[in-house]
Amino acid sequence: MTKTADKTAEIIENVELPTVDEVTDQFRAVAEKGVEQSKEALSKLATGAEATQTALESSFETAKTASNELSLKTIAALRANAEASFSHLEALVAVKSPSEFIELQTAFLRKQVEKTVEQGKEFQAAATKAAEDVSKPIKDVYEKAMKDLKVA
Repeated sequence: MTKTADKTAEIIENVELPTVDEVTDQFRAVAEKGVEQSKEALSKLATGAEATQTALESSFETAKTASNELSLKTIAALRANAEASFSHLEALVAVKSPSEFIELQTAFLRKQVEKTVEQGKEFQAAATKAAEDVSKPIKDVYEKAMKDLKVA
């Protein structure tokens, strides 16, 4: 034989092939690791789904509360405006001169414009707070999920 063939034969004789038991053990270890990783991923997914569901429920409850508050503010504003209008009509009935009528009407309109601006600011503040309150639970869950993703 040639020198290369002799070397090849010698290498083949010295190579230890793993036994079936060793291969089975390695395969089992890889499979167990895969199952463990799958269980861990499923657990994280379930936890995330539960957190999302809780956040959605909280957001819906907050939206309901905020909607009720805005409705009550609207009713209160409408009531105040109606009462002011009726009071103004009563005052107009008692007017004795055109100048008194113009003075009374001008004062009423100025007061109504100021009240409308004030009510608009209140509604804007309430709507802004409601939007922040409704979106907060979802935002918190999203930020936590992103933080957990960065850690993993």
